[in-house]
Amino acid sequence: MKLSELLEKRAAAFARMKAAQGEGGEAFDNAETEVRDLDGQIKRVRSIDDMERREAGTPLHGDRQLDTEIRSRFSLARAVAGAAGLAVDWGFEREVQQELQQRSGRQAKGVLIPTEIFERRVLTSTGDGAAIVPTDHRPELYISALTAASVVRGLGATVLTGLTGNLDIPREAASPAIGWVAENSPLPKGDPDFDSVTLSPKHAGAISEWSRNMVMQSSPQVEQLLRNMLARDLALAIDRAAIKGGGANEPDGILSTDGIQTVAYDGTVFALTNATAEMVAAADIANVDARRSFLATNGVKKMALKMRDGNGLPIPASALFHNEPVTFNNQVPSNLGTGTDEHGLIYGDWSELLIGIWSELDILVNPYEASAYAKGNISIRAMATVDCAVRHPAAFVSATGVEVA
Repeated sequence: MKLSELLEKRAAAFARMKAAQGEGGEAFDNAETEVRDLDGQIKRVRSIDDMERREAGTPLHGDRQLDTEIRSRFSLARAVAGAAGLAVDWGFEREVQQELQQRSGRQAKGVLIPTEIFERRVLTSTGDGAAIVPTDHRPELYISALTAASVVRGLGATVLTGLTGNLDIPREAASPAIGWVAENSPLPKGDPDFDSVTLSPKHAGAISEWSRNMVMQSSPQVEQLLRNMLARDLALAIDRAAIKGGGANEPDGILSTDGIQTVAYDGTVFALTNATAEMVAAADIANVDARRSFLATNGVKKMALKMRDGNGLPIPASALFHNEPVTFNNQVPSNLGTGTDEHGLIYGDWSELLIGIWSELDILVNPYEASAYAKGNISIRAMATVDCAVRHPAAFVSATGVEVA
């Protein structure tokens, strides 16, 4: 029996006990016995709930059958509508909550949304819900906001999912000394130096307002729309933190990590000093893996497009970046340096960037928030728990002083 049901039964039994207090006798004794019995049940249920919250969760993606069922059956729209108290059948979404709480190792504030559903590639418009799409609503024509694209994962960042507690990853900071010696001579003494990379939960979230009609739609396009909005916004927040997080509550991104290499230059990044060549050389000297690439602002892209050779012909980007892959993105900050006018340019092995994910997307639905309630809308708070860290800071090289003309 659920805790809420037990508490209701206890309240009713206690009321009967108080009513029979003056009379005493069998009615009072029976009510008192029932209250004591319910107190024992409530204590046991609370103990089990507490143990379940403390239990280290098992990632759901390890259970292929359950993973497949979640991907095929879990509906974000039904979960949100059900949490808002709208008349929808969200039994499966509600049943999955206990499993998701075990995975994240904590109790949800609202409704947990499994990240598996954001990985779905194809949503069909056929099936039971196809005939319910209203004729006066065109969700497939929804105009999304103009936002930057998420790039960090695409560059090869290492993503760790299913985390429950703080994560310490051992790291060899220095190798033992090796020396050549004569016969019968002692070898040099030297111990390897070890430390660790630590990831701890950091929380990100936002409050938004969705229309009541949106979350009640049976349209597959609306379901995809809701997923895209949440997945996109979460991915962009992680991207920004991974590149240059470092605030009081943010993960420490690459540009905020102590020990990354820097190459300083004055003037254009493609001038005679050729900072991109210096960056490649710095990574080579540090024995960084060959799977490397550049990431820069679109301001740096503009400078690259303006470059001309002695004959006035455009110089291809492949030459400017020495045949290394390069990505330009507005997620890279353009307000660096003391004058907050320098553009970011990073080079390195992106698999050295760790992104840890503890929490499923936790959604708290509030249909009674004042401004939303007046319009019949629903206020939604979405939160996720992540962290970022760099395994070997020397694996990344940052150019400093990049000013865009």
